[in-house]
Amino acid sequence: MDKLILIDAFALIFRSYYAFIKNPRVNSKGQNTSAILGFCNTLNEVLTKEKPTHIAVAFDHGLTFRHDAFPQYKAQRDETPEDISSAVPYIKEILRAMRIPILQVDGFEADDIIGTIALRAGSDGIETFMLTPDKDYGQLVRHNVFMYRPRHGGGYEIIGEGEIQEKYGIPSPEQVIDLLALMGDSADNFPGCPGVGEKTAAKLINQFGSVENLLANTDQLKGKQRQRVEEAVDDIKMSKFLATIRTDVPISISWDEMKVEQPDEEQLTHLFTELEFRTLLNKFVNKNKQTTKSDNSQLDLFAINQAEDTEVQKTSLNSCLKTVEHEYKLIENEEEAKLICDFFLTKPFISLDTETTSTDAIDAELVGLSFSVEEHKAFYVPIPDNREEAQKWIEIFRPVYENEEILKIGQNIKYDYEVLHRYGIKLKGKLFDTMLAHYLIQPELHHNMDFMAESLLQYTTIHIDELIGAKGKHQKSMRDLAPAEIYEYACEDADITLQLKNVLEPKLKAVEAEDLFWNIEMPLVCVLADMELHGIRLDTEALEETSRIFTERMNQYEREIYELAGEQFNISSPKQVGEILFGKLQIMEKPKKTKTGQYVTSEEVLLSLQAKSPIVQKILDYRGIKKLLSTYIDALPKLIKKHTGHIHTSFNQALTATGRLSSSDPNLQNIPVRTDDGKEIRKCFIPEEGCLFFSADYSQIELRIMAHLSEDENMMEAFRSGQDIHRATAAKIWHEEIENVNDAQRKKAKQANFGIIYGITTYGLAQRMDIPNSEAKELIEGYFRTFPKVQAYMEWAKQTAREKGYAETIFHRRRYLTDINSKNGTVRGFAERNAINAPIQGSEADIIKVAMIHIHKRFEEENILSKMILQVHDELNFSVYPDEKEQVERIVIEEMQNAYTLRVPLVADAGWGKNWLEAH
Repeated sequence: MDKLILIDAFALIFRSYYAFIKNPRVNSKGQNTSAILGFCNTLNEVLTKEKPTHIAVAFDHGLTFRHDAFPQYKAQRDETPEDISSAVPYIKEILRAMRIPILQVDGFEADDIIGTIALRAGSDGIETFMLTPDKDYGQLVRHNVFMYRPRHGGGYEIIGEGEIQEKYGIPSPEQVIDLLALMGDSADNFPGCPGVGEKTAAKLINQFGSVENLLANTDQLKGKQRQRVEEAVDDIKMSKFLATIRTDVPISISWDEMKVEQPDEEQLTHLFTELEFRTLLNKFVNKNKQTTKSDNSQLDLFAINQAEDTEVQKTSLNSCLKTVEHEYKLIENEEEAKLICDFFLTKPFISLDTETTSTDAIDAELVGLSFSVEEHKAFYVPIPDNREEAQKWIEIFRPVYENEEILKIGQNIKYDYEVLHRYGIKLKGKLFDTMLAHYLIQPELHHNMDFMAESLLQYTTIHIDELIGAKGKHQKSMRDLAPAEIYEYACEDADITLQLKNVLEPKLKAVEAEDLFWNIEMPLVCVLADMELHGIRLDTEALEETSRIFTERMNQYEREIYELAGEQFNISSPKQVGEILFGKLQIMEKPKKTKTGQYVTSEEVLLSLQAKSPIVQKILDYRGIKKLLSTYIDALPKLIKKHTGHIHTSFNQALTATGRLSSSDPNLQNIPVRTDDGKEIRKCFIPEEGCLFFSADYSQIELRIMAHLSEDENMMEAFRSGQDIHRATAAKIWHEEIENVNDAQRKKAKQANFGIIYGITTYGLAQRMDIPNSEAKELIEGYFRTFPKVQAYMEWAKQTAREKGYAETIFHRRRYLTDINSKNGTVRGFAERNAINAPIQGSEADIIKVAMIHIHKRFEEENILSKMILQVHDELNFSVYPDEKEQVERIVIEEMQNAYTLRVPLVADAGWGKNWLEAH
């Protein structure tokens, strides 16, 4: 049977754009490609999974007959975001290259075009799917005609006649028109009948069959309902007219014209190359080619997580090793190695790279060293497998690595620092990391070498899998290759890193990021490397005990769930959970279903049903404790390195747009701390044998930064006098003496403090605090009366961002806000909140980085043996020898509190214990 997919273009484009609103996809030209990317990903998914025989895409085109009849139609909507407007021509070009018909007719919406073709196709026996999130399409569902609706969180649901009847409780999908006529539609701005929602509308349509019959028999209604309907007759009639999707649009297109065809690969390649959609090009054109590369960077994880496509496709416009003159030399004997070492010692800088057996620096063994001191020239030195022989070769280059006068240039140089450190070599002198330089210049983009080489140098590098194969069990190690197979790849890495440094250095100056780069980010590299190399000790016995206790509790939850369900089932199976909750127990009338007909049992859904049955809370408890077990309690011991006895997280400097550090493998910054169960995990982090665990964190640093930035007298006075800021805030908002503020008032003030300074809306605050909108509105108004300069600062921050196009921290770290001047209120509002947020959160990140650098330096200067082992946002943790206890606490508190001079005191709180939980 033929299968036709009809796509509502703008519905999908808007959905795609807003899906990326918190993390927009921006290419190296600064072009927001979110809408194009999302649309193309959906198109690929549909073509791949559904394998339609026919396809077409319908677009709205200008004002329609609905606007003529009702000028207010959709009038309340914000202007289309500029990035969507600029995306549409690209999407149409991509569709032309895909040889997919574009359908549009003057005076009609995409709904009408799709309605016309869908009903015609269905009656001709073609199975037709209308891809749209728009509920209005429910009126078109017939035999052979289905809605193909994207689900929140991924996937699709297929909605046929039965699903429409079940969802709305009406006999026929065509009656969806009548429902909409009564309910109205705020999105399309037509009125309906006041006071009539979905349930009431369904009840009326079931009773009267249609809007027309209802209006002819209003005498059968009672009281207020009759009054409302009779007063809204004209609105209801107009709403039905507006809600009716036309099925008689004058459009002529044959089924053959909608057949799925092979794309114009040349044109598609051109478009995807321009947009920098390498992954999509592989999906649509180069399906059998693999073109990814790792550059020994933990940040490759970022590239993978972001990946839907901000890397540049290899093109004939780019140069590569085969087209560029170069001198790459393989060094094969000790005499040559010593000669080039002496040569390097005469140079003021050197670009370096290491080839290894693993991307994990703690496990990696050296395979080779590469160096470059002049563009297009580089050297590669193979390192033997035998550790003793390897050490002998590495020692030749110790004078270069440890020369404090030579600038060391690297791509993710922290990795090289750690690998060399494990061979007794310490990189000394100033460091220049191309990854971090690019991060400061364009924080929203990728910072891996391949991307930078293509976007900044128009050069396509050799990809690692060209040497060792694609990831998987058959992938080789670099150790498996002969030096002659490696040396050009390795030399290229050092050479390209040098070229990137020469391009990036002036750009750092152009964005006023030189001080930030040289005085914060680069010195921090060595601090983080030392923390990663040392690692953190775990109390495995405590973890085993916690695992035993949690497993017992999980088993108890399991028994209780079975008892409440009246049978045993797999609680980890969403399908079986759905069948119990909604099939057997029927805890709600119309539960959500997936496209395969399976009940949706996500955490979000279950949280909304907690009050319906005690079994729901038990399932949530079971899931929560099982997640802690699998993610941390049972997983952490497996990450202990045998040769160190520690776990070694990786701190990522170039991942977050705000400047905050993140950690991975394992992620120790997301361990739950507010619940007792989460605290049990912290108890298992311990200091070295015979040492104490010391933890220090900033007290309310975000609010102190706001006081500094806003210069609000009331807020500054509260901090300067040492008052509890939340009680002081409550006292001023509710005009109480501070000693009379109760705990409930303090809690509300605290939520207001941390919500309002980040631009939270009235609705957002009401939701967070579980209070009416009116109370949230009064709270915000009272807050701004109390701290008027905070409000003034927030407006200034937004206006400054509008003028500059970016927000910046007190250390001049920039967060670019491309949507800050958008005419679309939703898009602009998100950018405005970032304009307020970025200077606060980014300044906090910068301040603790400065403190870490100074503490690390003091430890070295004062010969402290204790170690800084972990950073979690505004908190630093240490393993401390008892005889250094007072000295360490003094240094840490001094350096944290003096990292930057604010207009109010920076205060650090400290605690000691035998584990992380006790200390913090």
